[in-house]
Amino acid sequence: MRISVICVGRVKEQYLRDAIAEYSKRLGRYCKLDIIEVADEKTPEHASEGVERQIRAKEGGRIAKHIRPDAYVIALAIDGTMLSSEGLAAHINQLGLHGESHIQLIIGGSIGLDDAILRRADYRLSFSKMTFPHQLMRVILLEQLYRAYKINAGEPYHK
Repeated sequence: MRISVICVGRVKEQYLRDAIAEYSKRLGRYCKLDIIEVADEKTPEHASEGVERQIRAKEGGRIAKHIRPDAYVIALAIDGTMLSSEGLAAHINQLGLHGESHIQLIIGGSIGLDDAILRRADYRLSFSKMTFPHQLMRVILLEQLYRAYKINAGEPYHK
């Protein structure tokens, strides 16, 4: 299985980069992982909804260039479906059983994802009703993907 994580912005903090590198290395046993970063837009403080919509559209255009037509696209969205770790593992397993060989997971920028990207997604996944920094979300997502593969392999880790 090929997993691509498409995300807005660069991770600046070394401790987060280290965690991303560690989970990327661990995932290498189970899948081919690509992390694709697209440039983020500066969001002015107290930006109007119109300005935020324009920013999401610009970032969305950059994301769209990397979405493969043959990929199963999962957008991380606060209004998406919440799954347990076992539920995510089962979802990934089912995708593989149904012939999906490429999953693309999309993490938006600090103000979320463009509506066009959300419409293109085959599935919307929510990790919580809480808001997380998008750089930290990358670490959380990779950890949960690693956990899902361990669960599906029947290996200890998920407790």
